[in-house]
Amino acid sequence: MQGKKVSDSETIMTEMIMPNDTNPLHNLMGGNLLRWMDIAAGICAGKHCNTHIATVSVDHVSFKKPIPLGNVITIKALVTRAFNTSVEVYVEVSFSDIKGQNPKHSNDAYFTFVGIDDISHRPLKVPEVVPITMEEKRRYDAALKRRDLRMLMSGRLKAKDAKELKTLFEV
Repeated sequence: MQGKKVSDSETIMTEMIMPNDTNPLHNLMGGNLLRWMDIAAGICAGKHCNTHIATVSVDHVSFKKPIPLGNVITIKALVTRAFNTSVEVYVEVSFSDIKGQNPKHSNDAYFTFVGIDDISHRPLKVPEVVPITMEEKRRYDAALKRRDLRMLMSGRLKAKDAKELKTLFEV
């Protein structure tokens, strides 16, 4: 199976914050933002894997800045690394006014998806990621630590077996 460049599956999605998307303070509700982030990341993962995908996990998400009614958000999703049947996707959210003025970074997160076979509905081997830029290579290399941390936090990996995080647990 041939690897794919990060740019092959990059996905950019925009949404205008409308009244039905907001809380009583007229800012975007966090649940709506997470939904849009999952959609953009899922499209990106599906393009990379060339198959159906399912969300496996979402890493820590912090809402750094409120996104006011009437602003436009831009959600950018990039595949960072592929493992055997899963793929990690970095999602970055920014917002600006309708004219594109005063852009601000809102938040970012890492999503993990598993490729699903169309017939058996079982996990499917996914294509490797071919990082090109320095930033892509940095995220690619760091993905092993993020994966170990995710597996540790979910109870699927014991601290003594977390090879990439070993220095954190040595006394």
